[in-house]
Amino acid sequence: TNIRQDEDVLDTWFSSALWPFSTLGWPDDTEDLRYFYPTTVMETGYDILFFWVARMIMMGLECTGEIPFRIVYLHGLIRDEKGRKMSKSLGNVIDPLEVIEQYGADALRFTLLTGSTPGNDMKLSLQRVEGNRNFANKLWNAARLVITNLPDGWTPDGLPPAEKLTLSDRWILSRLNRLIAEVTRLIEDFQFGEAGRQIREFVWSEYCDWYLEMSKLRLYGDDEEARDAVRRVLVHVLDNVLRLLHPYMPFITEEIWGHLPARRTPLIVAPWPQADETLVDEAAERDMALMMEAVRAIRNARAEYRVEPGKRIEAIIAAGDKLGVFDSQRREMAFLAHLDEGKLRIEAELAERPAQAVTLTAGTVEIFLPLAGMVDIEAERERIRREIEELEKDIARTEKLLSNENFLRKAPRQVVEKERAKLADYQARMEKLREMQRMLGG
Repeated sequence: TNIRQDEDVLDTWFSSALWPFSTLGWPDDTEDLRYFYPTTVMETGYDILFFWVARMIMMGLECTGEIPFRIVYLHGLIRDEKGRKMSKSLGNVIDPLEVIEQYGADALRFTLLTGSTPGNDMKLSLQRVEGNRNFANKLWNAARLVITNLPDGWTPDGLPPAEKLTLSDRWILSRLNRLIAEVTRLIEDFQFGEAGRQIREFVWSEYCDWYLEMSKLRLYGDDEEARDAVRRVLVHVLDNVLRLLHPYMPFITEEIWGHLPARRTPLIVAPWPQADETLVDEAAERDMALMMEAVRAIRNARAEYRVEPGKRIEAIIAAGDKLGVFDSQRREMAFLAHLDEGKLRIEAELAERPAQAVTLTAGTVEIFLPLAGMVDIEAERERIRREIEELEKDIARTEKLLSNENFLRKAPRQVVEKERAKLADYQARMEKLREMQRMLGG
């Protein structure tokens, strides 16, 4: 019965409310307090906006006469893949240490930074963490390719002169400088997720999948001047990418940075990149986009006709007013699309369209792939005939089911919609097979 409540107790948030200035030596007038208080940005979760943020502001005003920060950036909560709050009772807690052990700290950090928009909760998917681990591997392999192709003692001497830059050089430098400007703007606007996503897209799709591939023609060629020029561009772009990506993936970027030539200071203290508007080249971007569209069209046609990946095929290109662009990129087109360079014809206009050829378009450019050089025409006719027969059975079976009033009345709506979608897919495939059959003269 002789029990009393301790009077010397404060709310758990009281000391937290003093944190912005008590850690800097307050109530003494310290150098740290004068330099760091008030600060600019406070980052926290929205669930403690009243418990902590409001109380820091109130105590700051009461004790110092100034609010502790001007901007409050609120992040969302991390939830499981189904959107549920993590709890021990549900057994859905994801241990970050286990994720780091399996996928790496950079992959988890990048996922958390790019997986949501400001203030919104995030569903943490381990598949996305794995995808970002793969992105880290992509970056590592790209950097290794660049660094292993630098001669001993080689140091970059700035970018090559403008007259030495190829179309792909001008394109990647233009895309890089647009990226620097946009990422800087997004980060200043607290759009961290979108900024990270744009860096990832640039590194994976533009730098690695296109520019690095095209660079191999010069890196492994016999022209030393061309090799030196492409090395300088490769290193310049990689250097700037590492600076942009460092806040998102600090460990791998710092490690790669240490292997670049003439890097004597850590990446963490390197200056943020600045966009150079003189390197933005809209013409190069348009021409390169057209060539990439043409390469994709040829790759898709090869896949449709099941051409062996290593087989070099014939192609005829009617380039119109883009003749100069495609003629200058003849080697690159042949390399990227697996064409036989000796049988690659590039002309402004064709006097006569080739017979039995797949016809593709990229903008106003027409591309013809003679079938005789791609496939065994008789075998392809037979394959398509068999596929059409099987597809006809699938279409008939689905149409019969959808014409059954009993099925339409009793089946769940999502089941009926699934069957309708299946029929539409069958019919689209049939149309494509019929077109291929007509092209083959079957």
